[in-house]
Amino acid sequence: MYKDGKWAKEIIALQKSNGSWGFFHALSEPNKNPITTEQALRRLEILGYGIDDDCIAMAVEYMDNSLRDKKQIPDRREKLHDWDIFTDLMLSTWIRRFTNGNDTANRIVRKWAALISTAFTNGEYNHAAYVSAYQNTFAMKPNGGRLVDFVSFYQVSLIADCLDEQTETAVFDYILSHREGIYYLSSGPMTILPERFSSKQTSRYLAAMELMATYRSSKHKLQFVVEWLHQNRDDNGNWDIGATSKDMIYFPLSDDWRKKEARISDCTYRVQRFLDKVI
Repeated sequence: MYKDGKWAKEIIALQKSNGSWGFFHALSEPNKNPITTEQALRRLEILGYGIDDDCIAMAVEYMDNSLRDKKQIPDRREKLHDWDIFTDLMLSTWIRRFTNGNDTANRIVRKWAALISTAFTNGEYNHAAYVSAYQNTFAMKPNGGRLVDFVSFYQVSLIADCLDEQTETAVFDYILSHREGIYYLSSGPMTILPERFSSKQTSRYLAAMELMATYRSSKHKLQFVVEWLHQNRDDNGNWDIGATSKDMIYFPLSDDWRKKEARISDCTYRVQRFLDKVI
């Protein structure tokens, strides 16, 4: 319902002929490039765009070509990561956000699913087993702390439908109680609810829960979130996460938030979409 709004039109107008928006992950030159490819894809996905839309199809083709080394993304190689591993992880994750039919991305998915499954062989996380599996999978010593811990938006998104049921349950519990939350999305254990519902914190918490809702385990393990959301409905059965949640990523969805009704409509739409997945 938000695909024809001004936010989507502005983003699509900035898309380059190769399907990208310039830099992929880090915005190195904001004066020349107002948005990254990753930011554009995240925003368009939230606004309702999918693989059947030309802008997304073009972007997926660009990412597939980059993944198969036909092209190189223009980002500066970050020293905190093993950049080649991290690039493959980013690209395959965003391809899979829109389609699970890409063979190149699926090969990377299988690597990460097997790696993480090895770390949970005995039903709980074994860090030594994870590091060993990482070394064997990528034929190298782990380089970059961010990749050693898999509780990050990319890995959590990538493996959502690729684990057997027993492993998924153990992985889900580990992620949910992870003391630092999901990197790039939230901070702190997700078993702890935000103190104030009307806050930017709630929007970020909901983003993490929206990701967790892609797991089968979510239907019975996220009922505490369902109860919390129902407790925070207003007298008309709607939700208002507040004006501070406007971050130009998850909100706004409507063209204009000058009217409170538009904000409430956006918040209610988002919460209801989450509930539809977990109830």
